[in-house]
Formats: sequence, C-alpha cells, structure tokens
Amino acid sequence: MDFKQFIRDISDFPKPGIVFRDITPLLADPDAFHAVVDRIADRFRDRIDMVLGIESRGFIIGSAVAYALRAGLAVVRKPGRLPHHTFAAEYDLEYGQDTLEIHQDAFGHPCRVLIVDDLLATGGTAGAAIKLVERLGGDVVACAFVVELAALQGRPRLDPHPVYSIVQY
Repeated sequence: MDFKQFIRDISDFPKPGIVFRDITPLLADPDAFHAVVDRIADRFRDRIDMVLGIESRGFIIGSAVAYALRAGLAVVRKPGRLPHHTFAAEYDLEYGQDTLEIHQDAFGHPCRVLIVDDLLATGGTAGAAIKLVERLGGDVVACAFVVELAALQGRPRLDPHPVYSIVQY
C-alpha cells in the first residue's frame, strides 16, 4: 500500500517555514490505519511488554499497537497533564524547546518498551522519551514511527536504539 497518498502536507504549521505531515487522512481510512498498525505490531510481536505512546498522535497509533500485541500502554505527555508523580525530560524541537513527563510508576521492572509516535523529525521528542523509559529502568527495544523526515537526521540521534518507520520523506 502507498501510505504517502494518505498523508497530507500542511504548509506553515505550526510555524512559518514548517511543513506539517498530517496523518489524519490515514487514520480515517480503515484499510490504511489497519495496515499501519499491523506492520508495526508484526515487527515487534513477542518482543515487548509495554508500548509508550508520545502525545498526542502517538497515543492513537500506540494504543492500537498495544492492543494488537496484547501489551500494556504507557504515555508521555506535556508538563502538567499527568495527575500523579512524574519524571520530566527536556528536549529540542526543530522549531523550539519542550518538555515531556511520565508517571513515575508507568511500568514495572524489567520492562521491554516500544516507543511509538506518528513522526520522527530531529529525534528530540523520541530521545526524551528514551531518557524517561531508561530513568524508570525500562529497556527500549525500538522506536517506531509512521513517518520519518530523513533529511532532519533524527534516526542517528536515537542510536543505539533501533528505529522503524513506514514512510520516509
């Protein structure tokens, strides 16, 4: 399946000069959505205990992957959105800085974790998620993305963790 046909480009979002890769048409198409979830789940079957979804589109893909794998789901969110005790990690975006938080009791030990998000750009968000998983004593099995913007060199920044992406630009 050609997944690029389900990803639309939105110019100057969220800031001028940024081209946003919108996966909502992919999510709206049952066959495309199912195929994306199956590709990720099939690759990591019997290798993980927990899927970590990154706010916010990573929640959508991550929860479907966790369901397909009969794995747990943990989340990382922007500051102030989780109600219990958290750990935080700061990171750089291609257009600024931000912070992610995770519940201190998001998963037990040992735990094999698959980090899932919609898009890999510079690797800052996924890198922060990796730090949070490791701070909790988890083992990051891999990071999986629907879209990878290869020119922004996010993949090398996540070394030595394996990266899997379905669509590359």
